[in-house]
Amino acid sequence: MRPLFQKSFVAAAAILVAADQYTKWLSHKLIPPGGQVNVLSFFGFVNVINRGAAFGSLQNLGNIPFMILAGIAIIIVLAIAYRDRENRVGLVLILSGAAGNLIDRAMLAHVRDFIDLHAGSHHWPAFNLADSYLTIGVILILAKEVFKEKNHS
Repeated sequence: MRPLFQKSFVAAAAILVAADQYTKWLSHKLIPPGGQVNVLSFFGFVNVINRGAAFGSLQNLGNIPFMILAGIAIIIVLAIAYRDRENRVGLVLILSGAAGNLIDRAMLAHVRDFIDLHAGSHHWPAFNLADSYLTIGVILILAKEVFKEKNHS
C-alpha cells in the first residue's frame, strides 16, 4: 500500500465511520423509539429502525443481501481508491457510508436512522450520516466526471 493512501484515506474513513456510529448511538439513546425532536421548522431528529434499503424499501429481503452488497461495495471502493487519486474524497465518503451502515447491520440486524427533514407534515424518509456520506460521495464523483467530459468536448 502507498503510505499516503494508507494514512490519509484510512484515517479519514475511520473518523467518518466513528462520527456516524457515535451520532447513531447518541440519537437512539436520547430519543425514544418512534420519538421526534424538532429543532427547526424543517429539521429534527427521530429514532427510526430501517431493516431495508434506501427509504426503508425492500425490507422483506432480510439483512444478509444488504450486508453482502455493502461488503462488495467496500472491496470495490478500496480497489478503485488505491489507483484513483482524482476521486479520493468521493471514494472515502462512499467507503465510510457503506462501512457505517454495514456495522449497524452486522451488530444490530438493522440500520439506525435519525435525521428528519420535513415541510409541514411531509417528511423525507429518515436517514443518517452514513447515508449522507454515500449520497455526497456519489454526487462528487458524478459531478467530476460530468465536468471532465464538458472540458474535453
